[in-house]
Amino acid sequence: MRHETAVRRLRIVAERCQRASGLWDDEPFLVGAYAFGHVLQPRTDVPVVQIAFVLNLPADELTWCAQPQSCAGLPHLLEIDKAPVEWYWRPVVWPVANHLIRRPLRVWSLDGPDTTALDALQRGEAEDLRMPPPTAAQQHEQLTAELAASLAHLRQVEAGFWERDWRSAHRGSGVYPENHLWDAVHGYLDLLDATQTRQHDIHS
Repeated sequence: MRHETAVRRLRIVAERCQRASGLWDDEPFLVGAYAFGHVLQPRTDVPVVQIAFVLNLPADELTWCAQPQSCAGLPHLLEIDKAPVEWYWRPVVWPVANHLIRRPLRVWSLDGPDTTALDALQRGEAEDLRMPPPTAAQQHEQLTAELAASLAHLRQVEAGFWERDWRSAHRGSGVYPENHLWDAVHGYLDLLDATQTRQHDIHS
């Protein structure tokens, strides 16, 4: 899609985030939305709009690529389930950025849509508003923590996969136990590849 179309999609998502944030009276559930990937490159065609959503959930429920049942209705609420959007959930206790989400740009927070960032992105001037890259030490620490959490999640999914109660609790809204197993495997292997790539780069 054209870059201007992608930015317009981000504006729509930011507005949906603002509406959704009003559904939780006490502690907020959705706390941030960050764009990353091709859409951050000025005047470039965008194959898909990539967004990371920061949620107020424990890290062990939002390991990399996990789609917990508690979030099953959120894509529909944000109107991204049928849009050209690729989304990832990130827990509030971890950095938004990781090996895939590089120097993201915040487009929504609890204060509302970040119109300054969105306007700059539309003009092709958002570079200075993106998050700074992590240090090598920070990247190593985060990858190590996420890989361990992802493996623990994968073991948990594998252990409960054939249990009746687990399967019942992990089914609904078009999602099945097999989807959770695939997400757990994919997330762990993706982090493992990222860790091994980083180690190779350090020693090469």
